[in-house]
Amino acid sequence: MSDKGTAPRSKKEAARQKKRLRRERKAKGNGRDGGIRTPGFRDLLFKDLRPSELPANFRQDLRQLYRFYLDEERRAQLEAMGRVRRTIKLVGWTLKSLLAKLTPGRRLALFASIIMCILGRVRVPLGDATLSTNLRVWAYLFVFLVLMLEMKDKLLARDEIEIARQVQLALLPARHPQPEGWSLWSFMQPANDVGADLVDYIVLPDERLGVVLGDVAGKGLGAALLTAKLQATLRALVPGCPSLSELGGQMNEVVHKDGIDNRFVTLFYLELRAASGRLRYLNAGHNPPFVLREKTTQSLPASAIPLGMMAGTAYTEGELTLEPGDLLVIYSDGLTEARNSQDEEFGADRLQAMLPRLRGLTAEECVRLIIGEVNVFLGRERPHDDLSLVVLTRAGGSRGIVPPPRVTPPPLPI
Repeated sequence: MSDKGTAPRSKKEAARQKKRLRRERKAKGNGRDGGIRTPGFRDLLFKDLRPSELPANFRQDLRQLYRFYLDEERRAQLEAMGRVRRTIKLVGWTLKSLLAKLTPGRRLALFASIIMCILGRVRVPLGDATLSTNLRVWAYLFVFLVLMLEMKDKLLARDEIEIARQVQLALLPARHPQPEGWSLWSFMQPANDVGADLVDYIVLPDERLGVVLGDVAGKGLGAALLTAKLQATLRALVPGCPSLSELGGQMNEVVHKDGIDNRFVTLFYLELRAASGRLRYLNAGHNPPFVLREKTTQSLPASAIPLGMMAGTAYTEGELTLEPGDLLVIYSDGLTEARNSQDEEFGADRLQAMLPRLRGLTAEECVRLIIGEVNVFLGRERPHDDLSLVVLTRAGGSRGIVPPPRVTPPPLPI
């Protein structure tokens, strides 16, 4: 009796146990994904959604699309047109630019979807009968297919770009050297996943230090690869070059010989010595750095065109002496060309105007203050170009009052 009574209870308990285990697996995942819970459709759709930020984000996306699909020449032409003509040209030029960026098959599919969307419902006579179909349904399917293919390509490339980003971050200086008598700090922020700016320090014999800020024309993975090559070439050539003029010539020949069409490099390189205010520098087509002295501000213009543009270009070595309290600000064009939502540039004049506020600060404080001002100026806008900055100060000047950090205020609810 006892055995017969226990068997049904055991079967019922086993069934309940199986159901409980199935519920647990469903809550945690399918058992093959490491216990990661699969989000439901509602959670997936509204993840990280902030309704108050939607209008601002939408406007920002439209501005980015406008700048991406239309170059500066097209945008300048649109500003000179009337409203009606501007709208027609905007739609036409944007569509043409979009189609040009797609592969031939996807280009044809998207163009066909536009035609089908315009035609709408059509009726085709077939003998005594008439076939009626709504082409807009097929148009939506074609657009969805193109979107899926483009998303597939993006996701496949994302892993490779992430690896390139990690490699590039590993090539950046792990620390900021502080030679005796100097304060040195740098900052580099790529506009995309990988950047085309180079910031580097090269330790040399006799307590010398080389400081590099370079900018490869273009963006993306190709420019980032050229940046890595530029860094390796500099590190190989700098120790053996007796003068920076010769360094400029050798670098120009390497970049010109092995470079790609429409790819050139602007470079500012300087060497300093510990416990000495004298330094020498090379400016190859780079933005003129600013030198803040006790009573004046001066710039260091380029001695020649950027590297790689023309074979046989001669470059001139410059010399500079920084007195105690003087500072040198080296920057890439991504800083001065940063644009806010009104399409205004931060500009070199704005940067130069704020230099007196840096007097008496350490290099790190100067960098944080300048980057803070740029972030306030940008607001919600993302930088459209890589932003790099190097500040070098000569210790010994009178220290001023450190201004409080500027913080972008949180967005107001809409």
